[in-house]
Amino acid sequence: MSLNFRHVKYFVAAANLGQISRAAKELSVSQSAITTAVKELEVLTGSKLFVRTARGVELTEAGRRFLGSANRILAGVTDALNAGVASDEVAGTLSVAASYTVMGYFLPQHLERIHRRFPRMEIQLVELSREMIEEGLIGNRFDMAVVLTSNIASPEIVTETLLSSQRRLWLPQDHPLLGLDAVGLREIAEESYIMLTVDEAAHTTLRYWNTTPYVPNVRLRTSSIEAVRSMVANGQGVTILSDMIYRPWSLEGRRIETVGLAQPVPAMNVGLAWRRGAELSPAMKLFRRYFSQAYEMPLPLQPE
Repeated sequence: MSLNFRHVKYFVAAANLGQISRAAKELSVSQSAITTAVKELEVLTGSKLFVRTARGVELTEAGRRFLGSANRILAGVTDALNAGVASDEVAGTLSVAASYTVMGYFLPQHLERIHRRFPRMEIQLVELSREMIEEGLIGNRFDMAVVLTSNIASPEIVTETLLSSQRRLWLPQDHPLLGLDAVGLREIAEESYIMLTVDEAAHTTLRYWNTTPYVPNVRLRTSSIEAVRSMVANGQGVTILSDMIYRPWSLEGRRIETVGLAQPVPAMNVGLAWRRGAELSPAMKLFRRYFSQAYEMPLPLQPE
């Protein structure tokens, strides 16, 4: 048995969506086809890539490492299939807004690929808060936005989720909780907690904490992801954040570990947004189609 494109495609879909059933539905294949491909891939890599939870599947540490390589494989195949296709079809400017987390941890690699594929399309990019992005889309100041779709509040905005990034508990190396398969909010409430505030992270955090009788023991609130990373790595507290922004090392070179959560905690959803009822220009359609191909998502009809 050798590695093939099907293995990688099915693995990435399951990783991005967090459920075998959703991946099967999106790719129009059976659940058994996804499961078989993942099992074969685990044999080929010699590592367990997923663990099953009550909510679906979550990546293991080996799975997270392989996901980066898998995304590069898919990107390379997509680029090869689209070499020379549509590169001269669209010329003009596309105004795109993005939130802080998306700008730092999601967009850069895609902007480079979009530029190579559509060199005559200029993207004017601006970083703003969620509220200002919504106002700008409704007021036609931006064509589209790349945002945390789970944060969007206005019914006048259409969203299309591309990636669901699981949230996990971040811990310093050798922390006692690392010995558990999953950690509950009751145990986490006994630890000092480092609260990230950027992109409404604190609001999202308290939303799921407030469904329990427990309260996080907040030691620090900060808008700096690197400050959170350093505080956790240096044993000053723990935090719950998504896989998309996880990096295993702090700026000081100290290790950060993760463990799954016992309670259901919402994933961080990333995707596109535009004004409801807007007529998508050719540039907007290509921007949307690029991301649907990049994340192996079928392209639904444009919502009214």
